[in-house]
Amino acid sequence: MSHFDVRSAARPDPDQPMVDIADYVIDYSIQSQEAYDTARYMLLDSLACAMLAMKFPDCVKHLGPLVPGAILPGGATVPGTHFELDPSQAAFNIGTLVRWLDFNDTWLAAEWGHPSDNLGTILAVADYLARRDLRDGGEPLTVRDVLTWAIKAHEIQGVYALQNSFNRVGLDHVILVRLASSAVATAMLGGNKDAVITAVSHSWIDNGALRTYRHAPNTGPRKSWAAGDACRRAVIHALNATDKGVVGYPSALSAKTWGFYDVAFQGKPFQFERPFGSYVMENVLFKISYPAEFHAQTAVECAMQLHPMVRDRIDDIERIAIETQEAGVRIIDKTGPLANYADRDHCIQYMVAVPLIHGRLTAGDYDDSVAADPRIDALRSRMTVVENPRFTQDYFDPDKRYIGNSVQVFFKDGPSTEKVSIDYPIGHRKRRVEGIPVLMAKCGAALRGHLPADQADRIMALAADPAALDQMPIDQFMNLYRV
Repeated sequence: MSHFDVRSAARPDPDQPMVDIADYVIDYSIQSQEAYDTARYMLLDSLACAMLAMKFPDCVKHLGPLVPGAILPGGATVPGTHFELDPSQAAFNIGTLVRWLDFNDTWLAAEWGHPSDNLGTILAVADYLARRDLRDGGEPLTVRDVLTWAIKAHEIQGVYALQNSFNRVGLDHVILVRLASSAVATAMLGGNKDAVITAVSHSWIDNGALRTYRHAPNTGPRKSWAAGDACRRAVIHALNATDKGVVGYPSALSAKTWGFYDVAFQGKPFQFERPFGSYVMENVLFKISYPAEFHAQTAVECAMQLHPMVRDRIDDIERIAIETQEAGVRIIDKTGPLANYADRDHCIQYMVAVPLIHGRLTAGDYDDSVAADPRIDALRSRMTVVENPRFTQDYFDPDKRYIGNSVQVFFKDGPSTEKVSIDYPIGHRKRRVEGIPVLMAKCGAALRGHLPADQADRIMALAADPAALDQMPIDQFMNLYRV
């Protein structure tokens, strides 16, 4: 940290990273058809994740107003429920639903995270504005508008994550959800570049949540509502910047001693690999088959391939060798007791053991009832997890963005299975043709598991008609998810 020094009280020009965000959010025109097509699938998938989360009481208890009765008729709706709320609390609700099962999209680099978390803010603000504008005789925002804002939020979060590791200074990746959502929500609310800079400055002054709740021995369910909390805070910053006219802080990043760089980032300015465009949405990773921390997705696929060879020989297994990326070793290599759902879905050994035994990995497989199977911990105790340097190198390669893992099982009587190695999962851009039909099957099943059949059928019909979906007013689209 820099030493305190006496400086002029004259306000400096805004820090360039904040200006760059404002310029991008206000001026940049998205031209990539691939980005829009991917964003459409991202929107449908994220709301499918929200419908799946409605089956979990620990998630549902967080939904609704912050205090009983604080409903806003005509406000933003919460998918899967009957709630109408102010946009900040609706953002918390939607962000929590999308993120709860760790099944929405993912971005991996120096920092990792889930850019579709920003939909908590974007959908809440868009729905609120659409209903307000309709009451006032205006034109509501459309799904296409939401896709545009989502592409920009993905880009801000993802480009920051490419070369800036917040986890290495102990901060949780939802700091980037708050950043991206503050910027786009301010623009959605009619703010100009100065307003966006103001909102972004307040986002940085908030500093960040500690990653304590993501790591042993404190892993817990806050990680499932942390993104919702960031979405809620972003709406507050946006409303303050547009409706309240609050003062911004131009050197929120660079101010000596008191700025974000000195306080939280070891005095280092941010680094950027590329300018803002539509790269992140085009390359985002979908979680299609397994609700598992993404660094383990290909490990689960490896275990699924090995299941037929080992399912009848579980007791004969001597050891299991797992190779992963450096980030996988650092985040999800866990030994010892696993206390809860949140512990288990961030343990690569658990996520390999279940499919080896059962030939599946579902959200329900993290529950206490499944974890009580003694074979799971017995297999975990026989696993080794090491870094494969090639997996790490390919993970950071901007032309690959692989998330490789390998699994090999050795038996007590001498033989072993083949070493199964997978570089990138079905949700990777290189497997889009294979993955999208499976993604839409995931979506359809999730919708039909919670919504009335006619609503689920209407959503799936719209999914097959991109032009009609894009033109749909966002309030009408959100109404399809109401119960």
